[in-house]
Amino acid sequence: MTGPSRGGPRLTVIVPTFNEAPNVAELVRRVDAATRGMDAELLFVDDSTDDTADVVRAVAPSAGLPVRVLHRDDPVGGLGGAVAEGLRASDAPLCLVMDGDLQHPPELIPTMVARAAEDDVDVVVASRYVGDGSSAGLSGAARQAVSSTSTAVTRAMFPVRLRDCSDPMTGFFLVRRSAVDLEVLRPRGFKILLEILARHPMRVVEVPFVFGERFAGRSKANLAQGLHFLWQLGGLRFGRMSRFAIIGGLGALANVAIVALLTSLGVAWLPAALVAAELTIVGNFLMQERFVFRDLRHEGKGPWARFGQSFTFNNVETLVRMPVMALLVETMHVAAVLATAITLVVAFVARFTFHSRIVYRPRASRRRVRLTTPAAAAVAAADRPDAVTPVLEEPDAVVPSDRA
Repeated sequence: MTGPSRGGPRLTVIVPTFNEAPNVAELVRRVDAATRGMDAELLFVDDSTDDTADVVRAVAPSAGLPVRVLHRDDPVGGLGGAVAEGLRASDAPLCLVMDGDLQHPPELIPTMVARAAEDDVDVVVASRYVGDGSSAGLSGAARQAVSSTSTAVTRAMFPVRLRDCSDPMTGFFLVRRSAVDLEVLRPRGFKILLEILARHPMRVVEVPFVFGERFAGRSKANLAQGLHFLWQLGGLRFGRMSRFAIIGGLGALANVAIVALLTSLGVAWLPAALVAAELTIVGNFLMQERFVFRDLRHEGKGPWARFGQSFTFNNVETLVRMPVMALLVETMHVAAVLATAITLVVAFVARFTFHSRIVYRPRASRRRVRLTTPAAAAVAAADRPDAVTPVLEEPDAVVPSDRA
């Protein structure tokens, strides 16, 4: 390690890195400027195969704040594992996590520290989706669409834990270290904030930020990271979605049985199919109320409003899905069975997302406070005790065993 902190800093800025050597000097310079006057240190947790760690050691002596580097020969848990190692290596009560490519602006650090000094705050999230925030730095419309869609699906899967967090996918956040139990974390891939919020009751505030362009180097995002994210998301939130899928499957079987019964009694297939569809939609709603979203029934809308939205969406989705199937089969020459499977999978995700984010959307908690400027809170107030009083609960949260 280089430049160990003396006397224990108040803030550790944790930067997980993988082959970010060209960015190190500029990052240290800007973090140094942003934290001037603070009791802060900068900790690089490095999984690189290039000379990033050597560059950090070379830059550290001239920095205006303590700079350390922890190089991992075995990068267990990827970026999330690096952040967890950084939290373990810190003695500071506050830890701020940011990327090493300068897409997260260090100039926002004072604002985040000031927000952390407010009463009852465990996490300060720099969000691209509140106020003047933006994801403009993502390369291309496709990546922006993937990012916003994955964020919506993620929030749908954790409607209570993430109700105060508009950007659980961000890698730019500040956390009160005493609020995190490192023993329950199972970091796998990039999305460590999601892991922290899903496994802990946290009091969250947000500040807007503009996701910038990389200072140097190339993005590490790829298909493998996307698959890691899906695995992480499934492991964290398998319970609610699996029950939603089971009820959907039972509904499909019931639909077939009703059509078979009615047609055997002489009813034409079209009215039989329509009756079966409507009965199945009603039955699925009642089952979801009881077995999937029971913990959210008293968090937002009344039962008739929920039923109206669910009934309308499922009917509209069915009307849209049929022409899409026809397009796949007749125009794109996709096999009918494959086209059915594709549209049903898309419909399942759309239904689950709509029900979680719209039908059963919880009311905003009191933690969703108005955005303020750095002047709105005194940094000096950060000397308050680090007591943690959990106020949020996600009854359905799942803590699976760590799997390779």
